[in-house]
Amino acid sequence: MKKKIKLKAPDALVLIVVLLVVASILTYILPAGEYNRTIDPITQAEVVNPNSFHKVEKSPVSPWGILKSVPQGLNESADIINFLLIIGGFFGVLKGTGALDSLLKSAIINLKGKEKLVIPIVLTFWGLGGAIIGNFEECLAFLPLQITLCLALGFDSITGVALGMCGVGIGYIGAILNPFTVATAQKIANVPLYSGMGIRVISFIALLIVTIVYIYRYVGKIHTNPELSLVYTEDLSSPYKENDLLSEDVHFTKKHKLVLLAFLLTIILLVYGVINYDFYLPEIAAVFVGSGIIMGLISGLSVNKIAEEFVKGASNMLYPALCVGFARAITIIMIEGNILDVIVKNFSKLVAGLPLQISAVGMYVFQSIINIFIPSGTGQAVVSMPIMTPLADVTGLTRQTACLAFQFGDGITNLITPTAGDLMAAIAIGGISYGKWMKWFYKLLLIWFVVCSIILIIATAISYGPI
Repeated sequence: MKKKIKLKAPDALVLIVVLLVVASILTYILPAGEYNRTIDPITQAEVVNPNSFHKVEKSPVSPWGILKSVPQGLNESADIINFLLIIGGFFGVLKGTGALDSLLKSAIINLKGKEKLVIPIVLTFWGLGGAIIGNFEECLAFLPLQITLCLALGFDSITGVALGMCGVGIGYIGAILNPFTVATAQKIANVPLYSGMGIRVISFIALLIVTIVYIYRYVGKIHTNPELSLVYTEDLSSPYKENDLLSEDVHFTKKHKLVLLAFLLTIILLVYGVINYDFYLPEIAAVFVGSGIIMGLISGLSVNKIAEEFVKGASNMLYPALCVGFARAITIIMIEGNILDVIVKNFSKLVAGLPLQISAVGMYVFQSIINIFIPSGTGQAVVSMPIMTPLADVTGLTRQTACLAFQFGDGITNLITPTAGDLMAAIAIGGISYGKWMKWFYKLLLIWFVVCSIILIIATAISYGPI
């Protein structure tokens, strides 16, 4: 009898290592070149001079260079790696207090018969966070809680990850007031800051609605038949699966309530700090460290027990942390091999000379592809917008449309590119292979692409401005 050959999706780290090798090979094949960088007198940001591209001596990255790029990637990603370990430890302590289990049990009881309410609430929360204040990495801190809740409600780990990652993804595509993407792009393009907000709000709402419907349909299917979940087998042994949460015996002690109050105050402090004091990963992580200690002491845990629960929680984040560092190594290889600017230049050539509406969608596709090589929103704006701005002027597109194409392209591939450390960390936290994530996400990705393309065509038709 013939044996069935079953292809298994590669492990996330294996996939990243394959891409490291591919990037290294490209440094031998592609010509080397770079743009000169200058300081923009208005924004004081380092930007590319679009007329300065020149060839440079080839500097292919050898196998030894590949190996060195990994620790270098870990070093350059130290802020997010530290952040992941700390939030893992924080949730370890929170779980160790018993307050988290009591909270989840209560939520499950109150959501009986209306479990799907979790979807619009959590998606909208993270969507607004991404669209207004640029939240993205912060979502990773709450994935363990979301996955635990979704598993207890009869959903799966994909749903728990998707509620967070699709939420911030929508936020970055809509980018209503996002300071890291739309603000940077508009500054470089000399477009009035945060102008043209109407279309961005419409984009955000449209994407939010289609995503809610998409996830609703998926959870409806697996809620009726759990075996239809793409990660049914993996979820059976998930570290976030708590079978005792299904009992309706809730013991909310006074200490539990005080711990949850401390947790709520932590969130309020984080929001206040992000809005008023520009808190980023180090400051947010510091708040989590202090809060974890306070919650442990409130619950009556000994200092040794707090340390034990912290280490246990942090250990769950080791694999995601490694994915972040390895993913960063891909970009390091392309920079050291002097091929990153070459890729940007050749992609930009494809956009020139197309009909107006197609040019707008072409810019969008260009930015989507560039985001694979430069997953940082701000970094992508610095490299691509100085090229896209004069290109828009030449083709007859408004600069505002070029900015819109940039934010769409930056946001839409954040959830598919293996070079995005945040994505690889998120699916690793959920125990989801890259292949299964893509199998779940690709249809939603196509829907997003169509929605964004239609909006860009409309923007072109109305000469979306002011300039």
